[in-house]
Amino acid sequence: MRVPLLLLIATLAWLGSPVPRLDAATPAAETADAKAERMQWWADARFGLFLHWGLYAVPAGEWKGKRDYGEWIMEEADIPKAEYERFASRFDPKKYDPDAWARAARAAGMKYVVITSKHHEGFAMWDTQGTDYNIARRTPYGKGVLAPLADAVRRQGLHFGVYYSIMDWHDPSQRGNKPNVLNPTLIDPAQKARYVRDMKTELKELVQQTGAEILWFDGEWVDWWTREDAEDMVAYLRGLKPDLIINNRVFNSRGGMGGISAEGMPGDFHTPEQEVPAAGLGAGEYWESCITMNRHWGYNRHDQAWKSDRELIRMLVDVASKGGNLLLNIGPTADGELPAPALQRLDAIGRWMQVNGEAIYGTQSTALAQAPAWGRITRKPAGDGQPERLYLHVFDWPTDGVLRLPLAGKVAEAVLLAEPGVALRAETSGGELHLQLPPKAPDADASVIRLTLAQEH
Repeated sequence: MRVPLLLLIATLAWLGSPVPRLDAATPAAETADAKAERMQWWADARFGLFLHWGLYAVPAGEWKGKRDYGEWIMEEADIPKAEYERFASRFDPKKYDPDAWARAARAAGMKYVVITSKHHEGFAMWDTQGTDYNIARRTPYGKGVLAPLADAVRRQGLHFGVYYSIMDWHDPSQRGNKPNVLNPTLIDPAQKARYVRDMKTELKELVQQTGAEILWFDGEWVDWWTREDAEDMVAYLRGLKPDLIINNRVFNSRGGMGGISAEGMPGDFHTPEQEVPAAGLGAGEYWESCITMNRHWGYNRHDQAWKSDRELIRMLVDVASKGGNLLLNIGPTADGELPAPALQRLDAIGRWMQVNGEAIYGTQSTALAQAPAWGRITRKPAGDGQPERLYLHVFDWPTDGVLRLPLAGKVAEAVLLAEPGVALRAETSGGELHLQLPPKAPDADASVIRLTLAQEH
């Protein structure tokens, strides 16, 4: 589609004009050590819950006979704003129990929860002064859902974060001009300053009302959102809360679904989507794979393509073995329930984590060039009076009863986490460790052996 000349001139003029900034103290430059300290709880957590909840839960994936929609249904089904707004009158999550959600996350072994405060549809899930298009003013439910969840999550000893979309299909500044699916809106240049002010109003509310510890941005790929805008937003948010953790989607620098930004880009951590990197990113680099339990982020009643317990447990192990976090997604229903198949999988992961959680939390990747054929390895370095420990996550139990690992150092102890009172025989020969295992794996999905390495004197 050709751009009208007057609009093109206005757009070029707007690109060169500054956006008014709201007052917020600009924090001092952060050292690597200071960032490591700020990120410590997040890096130790390794496992979090993602929740995609909004008006898109009402049609539940179906529109005019098609059944494969999710949270993008407004754009993908080309639903006009006025028609889409009617979903609000049907959004009444009377079954919403934030304490039950928080308990489910904790029981699964998760350490933090991130929920959509406002997705691309532009509907806010709290009572905000930034827009009247929100759950408190437009739905029969008549109140926000974020602060109650934040409180419930903290009662369970977990951390809380919010997702926020930079792109907003509902806002009058943005129109449904679709040059391609990845840039479906074109902002009205004259309204950008107002829109950014509203964003800051909403984000300030989220930080202050929910105590959000993570701000998980998305929709950053629109061509009107510049690096200057992103850096200003980060400085503004750091002025509100210096220890806030912000993902790399605050600016369009992540290189597609792979989610990895170049050095020096705004944000604290990389965000691979629906995939796990082939290898870790190295020391000082933080990353989190966000992955759905089935095929959709938002609730789709027809989507029964659930990943198995085994696939999810091994995915968590794979991510941790490469030094990353797993943010596992569930799309709640419009009634306010977590789908039963999702809860069943959380329960299975939780049972595994009760036995093997120490092999996930606070672990790091190893120096091995590639993962062993039989599974994965996580590591806890020596420190605080503790020796170095390796955790061998065995997916494929050896048929000959011997697990082999290229390791020249001496082993002080080798035990299965499922049977900690029984020591395994460990022998080193030719730079290779041989572990004598019982004939049957204690866990069919992933059995974990803890190796405590002998300390050198």
